Amino acid sequence: MSTLSHADRLHETLEQWLENTKVGDPEKLHSDLPRRWERFDNVALLPLHSFTSDLWTEIISETWWAEVAEALKVERLFRKGEIKGERRESTAELLYGEGVDVERIEHGVRFVYRITECMFSQGNLNERARMGSINVEGEQILDLYAGIGYYTLPLLVGSKTTEVIATEWNPNAIRDLHKGLLRNGVENRCTVIEGDNRTHGKRLQGCFDRVILGLLPQPWEGLQTAVEALRPEGGILHVHGIAPVENPEYWESEVIDRLKAIVPDAKIRGVEGIRVKSYAPHWDHRVLDVQIES
Repeated sequence: MSTLSHADRLHETLEQWLENTKVGDPEKLHSDLPRRWERFDNVALLPLHSFTSDLWTEIISETWWAEVAEALKVERLFRKGEIKGERRESTAELLYGEGVDVERIEHGVRFVYRITECMFSQGNLNERARMGSINVEGEQILDLYAGIGYYTLPLLVGSKTTEVIATEWNPNAIRDLHKGLLRNGVENRCTVIEGDNRTHGKRLQGCFDRVILGLLPQPWEGLQTAVEALRPEGGILHVHGIAPVENPEYWESEVIDRLKAIVPDAKIRGVEGIRVKSYAPHWDHRVLDVQIES
């Protein structure tokens, strides 16, 4: 006997609902069902605008959400919201179930966060995995825009002796970063500094082998801080940003040019440019690894 997919079960649930209630336009409702969603923990995270059209007005209820949860084999349903403000905060909405704290597990790393307040980009999966696989043993690393630990946690879990300073200005993200550090048992190798990283002064200067600048759309305001944070002999920067799909080299050249303007006497070279994910039509999220030698 064949096993129905989650999508098939969702259509079957709607079909049964319509037979029982005799409301709505079956063809339009079936075509308006979400076609994909994220499943993790005991959660299904539905796409933005799922079940929001007027077609669903007569159907949406606690009973309906319970049926959807059963079809998707989860205990909680959320709907994505817009990412808002300078702090890139989530506005995901709880539709069914109890509790808004969730856990994702990627490559052995546990991310714990409040889904209605903190964002999490599934598209950055490969870059998070890469950070966890590079050899950083014994290094001192600065994560300038740490969030809930998107790159801090893989770096720490993937090594035994690495130490990370994580700076972050969003108190919600800081709360969840601390949870993630504890959940992964790496809290003793990370120091979290709250506030705007441009105001931390000498505390960050000249101490680090590697600096991560994981801020979109561009981390230009953090370049000066990042360069000054490297050891006197130099180090590695992982510079994130958005670049034209057809000409990523243009963005990479801009990164190098901006760094040369800060330290004109240093030797600066792009080591590797990597596509992380699609960001918007004609634009990609990319990261450029840069070697700086004084």
